[in-house]
Amino acid sequence: MTRRMYLISADHFSKRAALITLWMTIIAMIGLLSPAYLLAQTAPSGDTVPVGTKITMQNWQQYKQFMPEGLAKMFAGDFFWKLPADAAIEIGPTVNVPEPPTYIAATEKYGNQVQVVHLPNGHLDVSNYVGGEPFPNPQEPDQGYKILANLWYSYRPHLNVTDFKHPVRDCIVDRFSNSSCESIDIVYRQEGYNTDPGVPAFESDKVWYTEWLMVEAPEQAKYTAQLTMFYKDNQKWQDEYVFVPSLRRSLRLSSTARCSPLLGSDLAQDDAQVSGFNGGIAFFNANYLKRQKIIALTGAYNYLQVGNEFPKNFYQPLMFPPPTMGQWQVRDADVLDIRRVPSESAGYCYGKRILYIDRYYHTGLWDDLYDSNMKLWKVALLAVPDAAKVPGIPGGRAPGLDGFFTMWDVQNDHLTVITGLNEKGEGYFVNSDAPKEYQDLVKYTTPSGLSQIMR
Repeated sequence: MTRRMYLISADHFSKRAALITLWMTIIAMIGLLSPAYLLAQTAPSGDTVPVGTKITMQNWQQYKQFMPEGLAKMFAGDFFWKLPADAAIEIGPTVNVPEPPTYIAATEKYGNQVQVVHLPNGHLDVSNYVGGEPFPNPQEPDQGYKILANLWYSYRPHLNVTDFKHPVRDCIVDRFSNSSCESIDIVYRQEGYNTDPGVPAFESDKVWYTEWLMVEAPEQAKYTAQLTMFYKDNQKWQDEYVFVPSLRRSLRLSSTARCSPLLGSDLAQDDAQVSGFNGGIAFFNANYLKRQKIIALTGAYNYLQVGNEFPKNFYQPLMFPPPTMGQWQVRDADVLDIRRVPSESAGYCYGKRILYIDRYYHTGLWDDLYDSNMKLWKVALLAVPDAAKVPGIPGGRAPGLDGFFTMWDVQNDHLTVITGLNEKGEGYFVNSDAPKEYQDLVKYTTPSGLSQIMR
């Protein structure tokens, strides 16, 4: 008798719940309660966040498990930089755009021959790398390091360029909301391990990648330039050169300058890459922490909204993207704890870097950086687009291009926001689309090329 009463009661409540759901649907249909609102009240299923969910300052704790630590702390109000009361993140569908077929082919051809090498000085390295993704299925041993190597050699076009008509723009903001902005020309060139068609696999015997940057504005900093050279021999320190306009010559920086600010921004040299890490794979260990689904601003978000009147369209003054900039996705990420090799960690700026790496694109989505005392120092949102046109490659994509990057220094109440998008939402020139001037190998990839500035 008791069991029968329980069954009737359960049936009663089931019908009542169904009736309530029906009435809520009717109300939504007549516009008194929007479907978006209903979706916003949907709790996560445990392994994802439903498409259409709206994460707000009121319900964010329901979705905390899908947030990097720095993002969760931002929503909790733990930092000087505060999200506004109406801040929101809208969740859209997860979309994966395939990498270029030439990069995929290189992965299939060479991926099974790459190995991790342990050296007597505590360094690690990779051997037999030719092109594509080094470790298509990274597993133990050295799983974290293999994932870091995948990020280091993740697909990027042979040539990425911005010029004085379409510069990269960055703004630096202090705790008093004072801001200063720069316009920067950039030439990033992959000189080795190329997989793009019509491009030599190697243009240099020693260098595989170079980063050239020059300030266009403000006027007092114009022509200040920097060149970084990354060698095929991973055990060799990056070479760093700076052109000083007042001296009309370039200076070679010390290898310890990797902690110096990038052109006065909050980014250190080891941060200055769209992947979220620019330090090299010889001088760091990478411990695999976990696999986690996180929310990230990636995909075909509103490029025009980001670039137009930059940075006015961000939440002010903390430069966090509002929903008008686009929907976030639930991304499958590997979480790495990246630290300098113990024997070389003394005096280095960061105690550890917790990097959330997209498992599909092998590029960073979020960065949490800790000082030498393991206190959280900086957090960074890496807004990575799904795709950009790569000439000659059907469906080719250029991860990290045309997006934006915000880094908050949460100890010194300072921030830097950067975008490669102009007022029209246009971004980098890629490969053969780059103006012919910027295709000059010597001028934009060698120290002697710096001497040609101001001539």
